[in-house]
Amino acid sequence: MSTNQQPEAFRVATFTLSDTRTPNDDVGGRLLVDRLRAAGFSIVSHVILREEPDEIREAITHVCDADAADAIVLTGGTGIAPRDRTIEVIEPMLDKTIDGFGEAFRRLSWDQIGPRAILSRAIAGVVRGKVIAALPGSPSAVELAVDALLAPTLSHAIALASGRGGKHAAHGPPHGKHGRKH
Repeated sequence: MSTNQQPEAFRVATFTLSDTRTPNDDVGGRLLVDRLRAAGFSIVSHVILREEPDEIREAITHVCDADAADAIVLTGGTGIAPRDRTIEVIEPMLDKTIDGFGEAFRRLSWDQIGPRAILSRAIAGVVRGKVIAALPGSPSAVELAVDALLAPTLSHAIALASGRGGKHAAHGPPHGKHGRKH
């Protein structure tokens, strides 16, 4: 193997969750795909799903069962409107939570939109060894989440969640400056 060979890009499945979006007007979904690709991830699929709990659960389960992706990133359905049910579907599926993701997203959102940031329920965690992140549906929220949070941390999170921790930990020690070396 050549020392100049780049590691294979981690695979990401993306979903837009909306009762109204179509491929023609899925601005947030297109932005999600474009930003993740620009960050070096391989997008294996992008699907628009209705905000129906069974459809969302089935889609996530399919990606995990088929080992079709290393991570799943969803946009939409994270608010508090009656049809926003993404969090209620994903939370019970999580084997582990990544609490810092939602906390950091709301902190960064506060700088952009002020107190309305508390209405976001963005979350992340691990489902069967796959990292999953649920982002709000607005294009500005997608841009913020991908650029400020996912681009710099998703590869490391995938490596840790999948048990390949030391292999892709190029951005410093595995667990911060006080973490143990592998």
